[in-house]
Amino acid sequence: PGPSAPARAPAAARAAGRASAILTFEPHPRAYFMPDAPMFRLTGPAAKEIVFAHLGLDGLIVRRFDGALAETGARAFVLDFLKGSLGLSGVVVGHDFHFGRGREGTPAILADLCREAGMSCRIVAPVALGGETAPVSSSAIRAALAAGDVARANALLGYRWFVLGAVRHGDKRGRQLGFPTANVMLPDCGLAHGIYAVRVRLASGAFRDGVASYGRRPTFDDGAPLLETYLFDFSGDLYGQDVAVEFVGYIRGEERFASAEALVERMHVDAATARAMLARDETPSMLT
Repeated sequence: PGPSAPARAPAAARAAGRASAILTFEPHPRAYFMPDAPMFRLTGPAAKEIVFAHLGLDGLIVRRFDGALAETGARAFVLDFLKGSLGLSGVVVGHDFHFGRGREGTPAILADLCREAGMSCRIVAPVALGGETAPVSSSAIRAALAAGDVARANALLGYRWFVLGAVRHGDKRGRQLGFPTANVMLPDCGLAHGIYAVRVRLASGAFRDGVASYGRRPTFDDGAPLLETYLFDFSGDLYGQDVAVEFVGYIRGEERFASAEALVERMHVDAATARAMLARDETPSMLT
């Protein structure tokens, strides 16, 4: 679609003879203002580090989002925080960037305040997929994932969407069915329940292709949503290891089968479909 603000920042920094870094906030401002409302985060803190490093940024600045920051006005945010505390020489932001108390700061206000502070300011114009008019946005990506359309989500992102997590013990049912799985919890994940072709980076750094189920296992228990991944051509103990799972393609929605035998029969078909999807996929990866 075109370079985003994080992708353009390193080039701008090199031209100015400065280092480049991303400024982000934890907890997420929405989580601060609405702590009881579930929020589907496309990239958590650890995933952000991976993406930003891949884009060639030199550092990551994480500012705690608290009451003091929430009450900081737009002018103080730029002059006192960005220029005074952080000592920035310039900023690169997206066209819809808002900041300061009550989101009072707009890109135009940011540009004016940066000129006053002696800082450069680059506003990145909206980016759209070829032939489309709607700009790429996190909302559009979440909507695609909620529909199970990981191909579109990946096209909007420019890379394979991925999740991180520790492999946990399950009920060992997959092993009994001949499909042992690596199980990962995904808190507040808005991904559609279903079956996906995936690529997994293990803690060792090795990659394995696989087929994954995300959902409640309606054939058995309708439990809490869980990501269960069967790795092709792999044997070993992954319990407790941190893994990264890239989503490559959507195979089907979650189904309730009449028997375990019927489920196993369909799992063989799903595995073959996943292998074919993975063999022809050329979407870039942030994990390599």
